Amino acid sequence: MNKLRTAFATAAAAALGLAALATAPAQAAAQPAFLAASQMPPSSTPWTATQVFTGVPENGGVLCAPYKIPAQNTRYREFSTELDTNGVQVTTVAPTEADAVKLVDTLRKSLAGCGPLLEKQNPGLKAVSASHGKLAVEEGAWVYSLDTADPQIGISDIHLFSVGRDGRTVTLVRWGQMGDFKDAPLTAFGTTTKTAVNKLH
Repeated sequence: MNKLRTAFATAAAAALGLAALATAPAQAAAQPAFLAASQMPPSSTPWTATQVFTGVPENGGVLCAPYKIPAQNTRYREFSTELDTNGVQVTTVAPTEADAVKLVDTLRKSLAGCGPLLEKQNPGLKAVSASHGKLAVEEGAWVYSLDTADPQIGISDIHLFSVGRDGRTVTLVRWGQMGDFKDAPLTAFGTTTKTAVNKLH
């Protein structure tokens, strides 16, 4: 009889243990990590970074890719220096890996065609977009530049962009400042991009 009672007690304890596991809240998946200020391309003055915000930046997201990244499951962080050099990282987790692939393709097309589109939208503006190839990191990352000049006000700006993916997670990084392409830290930006993608998960 004692053995029978012991068996029942053991079975009951096991059942209670399984029930507890079944009712325990599922542990939330870790959110993708973001670049730190020190991981942006080197500058003559230190970078500062904002907190990580939910959604997309104002005006629909990022220059050259407005309204391309869904606000749902998206977060971003902005960066700046005292010399008007600035940047942003936007990261989104797509519902499926196929959706992430489609988003990367959409962003790449927007970045590659940004220059001609800006010239069409802003008569007199000179804007040149260029592709700088693929970086070997996780599922890949691609780098682009945008060189703009407005002869009417005599201002030139240079921007670097990258879009990379790790599974369902897509991240876009932008760096920008006044100047020309010769002023752009292309190699350092590639390092920043690899760091951004590697930190996602």
